Amino acid sequence: MNWIGWITHAVEIAGIAIIVTGAFGSLAAFLWAMLRGGERRTSVGAFRSNLGQSILLGLEFLVAADIINTVGVEPTLSSLAVLAGIVAIRTFLSFSLGAEIGGRWPWQRGQARSDPRDG
Repeated sequence: MNWIGWITHAVEIAGIAIIVTGAFGSLAAFLWAMLRGGERRTSVGAFRSNLGQSILLGLEFLVAADIINTVGVEPTLSSLAVLAGIVAIRTFLSFSLGAEIGGRWPWQRGQARSDPRDG
């Protein structure tokens, strides 16, 4: 495997680690808040927001790894088409998660819900 392949795998591992660490960290923070007697609705909202942000960041790393792999290792038309599909799906997921976390669509910047952490 060449050095670009190693870089791709390192970026993929970083993305997966971010998602896994964020998921467990969000869960630990949620459980800690519930054990301390925090309000359930606020704790669930914070959990969802933190988890979503971790997933978004991890997805960004995974998209970067796909781009590096396609451009650096296999620059063919079919690999570019596969990359376009993967990026489109992951971009849609990122867009959806961003809307879920923020409680509004990106074009509604000034129209946020009264409490964006409401579930």
